[in-house]
Amino acid sequence: MITGLELPLLTLVLLVLASFFAGWVDAVVGGGGLIQLPALLIGLPSDTPVATIAGTNKVPSFLGTLTASATYLRTIRVDWTLAWPLLVLAAAGSWSGAQLTHFLPRQHFTPLVLFAVVSVGWYTWRRPHLGLHSTLKHAGNDARLRMALIGLVVGLWDGFIGPGTGTFFVIALVSVIGYDFLASSALAKVANLTTNASAIVAFTITGNILWGLGLVMGLANLTGGYLGARTALSRGNGFVRTVFLLVVGALAIKLAWDTFWTYWP
Repeated sequence: MITGLELPLLTLVLLVLASFFAGWVDAVVGGGGLIQLPALLIGLPSDTPVATIAGTNKVPSFLGTLTASATYLRTIRVDWTLAWPLLVLAAAGSWSGAQLTHFLPRQHFTPLVLFAVVSVGWYTWRRPHLGLHSTLKHAGNDARLRMALIGLVVGLWDGFIGPGTGTFFVIALVSVIGYDFLASSALAKVANLTTNASAIVAFTITGNILWGLGLVMGLANLTGGYLGARTALSRGNGFVRTVFLLVVGALAIKLAWDTFWTYWP
């Protein structure tokens, strides 16, 4: 029994393993949410509210992102005078998105997650070589306005759906602001940490977090993140990226089956 929810031991083990692998992947190539949230959709009972699934997912995501953010900030300098509008609006967007989950039926939530899985998986496969050098395209209030818009839109997505948030932040910061990939990744982790924290507060107020399950998965996510960093050094991104795409493909097939099988004759 975990916070009022009884799960078969095998399901619990698989959810913990999924969170471990999500942390491992996220530490190396990003996109761990594309593994963790679909795993919860598949593993939790079909009558579990969307808000509970999304809220529980935020706990391991926050713990994993906290470790990654601390690691980045030890080595990457962040211009907080430009970053603060991104973080503030990201928190506001995530809070608003979390409220929307209470009005979305599960049968509509799964296709949205499927869309995110396929879209970000496709981007990862066809990833262009952007962000090799930092060439800021905007400055001053112009840059802050764009930062705020990025934070609001991506934060809303994170609170409402979730998967792919870190990647969306990186894409926007590279293409719109002109940061290099490393600086974008560092700021994306901090922004994602902000959106996760904001959503956790919102879901806690409404009682939509399975804390026992979330914390167990969180420990697995932390462990996976630590080992993921070591794997990146020894095996390289190419290996991890291949495994990531294989797992995302398998999850997409499973979610597509759950979404569309009722329409088959």
